Amino acid sequence: MKSFVLALALVATAAPAVALAETAPAAGHAAWSTKTTPLGELIANPATQAVLEKHIPGISKNPEIEPVKGLPLKAIQQYAPDRLPDSLLDAIDADLAALPAPGK
Repeated sequence: MKSFVLALALVATAAPAVALAETAPAAGHAAWSTKTTPLGELIANPATQAVLEKHIPGISKNPEIEPVKGLPLKAIQQYAPDRLPDSLLDAIDADLAALPAPGK
């Protein structure tokens, strides 16, 4: 877990501002997603936070993720591919798809 947190901290200093613009969800996006929904938004919602905690225990309580809360997990993946493999993101997306869409 410590190396995962370190990778997240590195993202905060290494991720270009362009990445934020490219991965920001469109207003009124239809569903929760590791590709488009910022990590902070997933943590702020109790239902989506529970999904994250199921797959990445302790993520919502870790203060070291603060700098990357504006990025979706898919954007963070490039900095920690061993900790955020496609199979993990797919499993999270499957559980998120079972939830009501934001604003519904």
